[in-house]
Amino acid sequence: MIEFKQSEIDFLNSLEEARIATSHNDIPHVKPVSFVKINNSIIIATDYDTRTYTNIKFNRNVGIVIDIYKSGNHKAVCIQGKAEIIENGEEFKKIYEIFFKKFQWVRDDPWNENEAPFLKIVPTTKISWGLD
Repeated sequence: MIEFKQSEIDFLNSLEEARIATSHNDIPHVKPVSFVKINNSIIIATDYDTRTYTNIKFNRNVGIVIDIYKSGNHKAVCIQGKAEIIENGEEFKKIYEIFFKKFQWVRDDPWNENEAPFLKIVPTTKISWGLD
């Protein structure tokens, strides 16, 4: 299991946007997403009709980067891992509560179980820079 250093945890908890990379037929797909860090996983919300969701159904391998770019002072955590789809149940409810508290867009357009899933990214590798 990949463990995050305290400087990485603090950095991840201070931000809310990342870029996730998935692929289909060896064609990369990258898009910005909102995220939260829960334990040693990164959680994002998606919809059933997205390329990201479709890609995950066929290939669970993902990359995600959370960064702040400033020339000469770039900070980032770059993760590769496996995505799990969470659509309902207790884990869904706990994640949804965290998203609801953190993001205004969730409060403005709420959803229920089986209406839109979360993707739980379990890291297999990670690297960070500019955080120490």
